[in-house]
Parts: sequence; C-alpha cells; structure tokens
Amino acid sequence: MQIEARVIKYKDNVNTDEIIPARYLNTTDLKQLAKHCMEGIDKDFLSKVKQNRIIVAGENFGCGSSREHAPISLKAAGVACIIAVSFARIFFRNAINIGLPILEESKVFYETEEEDTLRVDTVSGKIENLTRGKVYFATPYPKFLQDLIEKGGIKKWVMERVKSG
Repeated sequence: MQIEARVIKYKDNVNTDEIIPARYLNTTDLKQLAKHCMEGIDKDFLSKVKQNRIIVAGENFGCGSSREHAPISLKAAGVACIIAVSFARIFFRNAINIGLPILEESKVFYETEEEDTLRVDTVSGKIENLTRGKVYFATPYPKFLQDLIEKGGIKKWVMERVKSG
C-alpha cells in the first residue's frame, strides 16, 4: 500500500486518553470518535488531518489503557498511517486489528518536521521524506499482517476468508 501525505508531529508518550478522552468511550459512532480525536493535546487536529494524514511521533505512542477507541478514532478522523519511534504494545495490536498502518522507525521522528511530505510503502517499509530528500526503511510486516491491514482489519479479513470457504 502506498501512502503519500503531509505530517502531523507529536511528542513521546502520547497516551490513549490524549488520543480519545475517556468521556467519549461510551460511543462507537465513528463520526463522534473522530470529532473528539486528539482534543486532549491538539485542539487543531481536525483541521490539520484534512491535509496532513500521516502522524509521526516519538516513543511509546498509544500508551495507557487498552482502549480500541484510540486507533479507531484516529482512523475515523482520516489518519492514513502512523510512524513512531515505538508503540505501546496493546495500541500496536489494536491498530493492526482495525487495519491502521503503523510503522516503527526512529530516524523519521528526529529528521522530519510537521508539514513535511512523506511517501510510505507499507509493503516494503520504505519511507521517503519528499520535502527533505531522505529515505528510511522500517521493518515490513509479514505477508499475513499486510493482508489484514490491506483488507481494513481483522473483522473484514475474517469475513472474506469465511466467504471464500
């Protein structure tokens, strides 16, 4: 999958309550989750994400509670990909399960600024900073995880497998 977009950049240790505050966990309405996404740390997120669809973040992105609402709200808001130095383990798994492409690569965080344009190939792990003329390589996922992400998450992946017998 190829993704080309501008960057929104965040710090280390962005937690799930900052991604989607707990007071909104009583809904599964994607529009409502998207509406409140990142409001804990970035009041301008919704206007930024219209043009800047790749998040670049520091260490431990998605730490905190195990709420699935965090990656769901990011995807519903229009985030196409997240590249971070590292992800909290449960956020990592939840993102993969809903089909949100995420990659770990540390140099991107340190050498990319907000508004830079990145081109990401999730199959090969190649990340190009088109603004700065730099190229990085994240470890690509195994084929079955790439298929799961490409299908839009584990639910859609399973449904397709059941239909094909």
